[in-house]
Amino acid sequence: MISHQERIIVVQSNITQLQVDAVVNAANSSLLGGGGVDGAIHRAAGSELLTECRKLNGCKTGNAKITKGYKLPAKWIIHTVGPVWQGGNHNEDELLASCYLRSLELATEYEIKTIAFPAISTGAYRFPMERAAKIAVTETSKFLKSNNSLEQVIFVTFGQEAYDCYLKVIQMNE
Repeated sequence: MISHQERIIVVQSNITQLQVDAVVNAANSSLLGGGGVDGAIHRAAGSELLTECRKLNGCKTGNAKITKGYKLPAKWIIHTVGPVWQGGNHNEDELLASCYLRSLELATEYEIKTIAFPAISTGAYRFPMERAAKIAVTETSKFLKSNNSLEQVIFVTFGQEAYDCYLKVIQMNE
């Protein structure tokens, strides 16, 4: 059996082009598209995604909802709304941890085997990268220890700094 640490990898890539069962979208609460990863996923998936998202009535911070992947290589898109960084005293850590947990729970519910996460909340929402990476890796590792349905979790980074940060956090977690 593969250990939970070996089921986690980091890549520097374009999340919209990955051959995985599901990609996670760092969405805003409307789920109707935006900038960064959210905009890229909406553009790559096509207009049908927006049509489906309009029927979901948004999503609360820390929660997640699932749609089809449409024109993406991924069959599913899990939309999660990360917290806006406000200095760390407004439950940002707990809300971000909840994004990962809810996304992983949905993945299990939909029998997803491979999932790719962006660095949720680290772009326009300004969550500090290393702190966000620690939360992402910790929550994912904890989940994988008690759940064998997921075969691989990929953290997809944009840029060398984020890539190096995730690798460092994963090595510290081993």
